[in-house]
Amino acid sequence: MCLAVPGRVVEINDDDTALVDFSGANKRISLALVEDVAPEDYVLVHVGFALQRIDPDEAEKTLALIAEMESLSG
Repeated sequence: MCLAVPGRVVEINDDDTALVDFSGANKRISLALVEDVAPEDYVLVHVGFALQRIDPDEAEKTLALIAEMESLSG
């Protein structure tokens, strides 16, 4: 099973990478598989690669569900 997580693009770099915010944790990811990404876009990320841009409302719903699952496990 694979899991891809939504993140918000903070900045785009010249080397086809981006700094992406995952609920406060910033990671550098590859944009090699996705075109026309801009800061503030949400992307679906798996193993360090953006797979596609996603709707901001859907990204927020997914992030809320992840946060809810985390609160239940503690």
